[in-house]
Amino acid sequence: MMPRFRMQGVTLLELMIVVACVAILATIAVANYRGYMIRTNRTEARMALLRIQSAQEKFYLQNNQYADNGQLVANPPSGLGIPATTATGLYSLTIANPSGVGTSYTATASAAGGQLADATACRVLTINQDGARTPADSSGCWK
Repeated sequence: MMPRFRMQGVTLLELMIVVACVAILATIAVANYRGYMIRTNRTEARMALLRIQSAQEKFYLQNNQYADNGQLVANPPSGLGIPATTATGLYSLTIANPSGVGTSYTATASAAGGQLADATACRVLTINQDGARTPADSSGCWK
């Protein structure tokens, strides 16, 4: 009797199944990575706001009033010496004095560019002279 030879190798159907599995896994991985990067970039905005808060307290001790938006980028002692955008340029920073007399302030970090893909609630972060933050900590934006 003649020996039978089995075909060795991979069929096209098997190859297509493997390619489909790899594509699904890659799609999940890219989506998770994108979400992670957005949360990481949000940390940069939070740190910038906390830096403004600290600089505002120092400015208040020296001048008996909080700095306004015009004094954000000016070097101390006449200003805070903080750039108007974060290092990566994904957030713009502003200061508003709601009272108009320098006894209060609200620092704001507004998303720009690729960071606009962030959750709607987390696109604008604020902190005031009392340390009150918006959006609320329960939203997860300040974590």
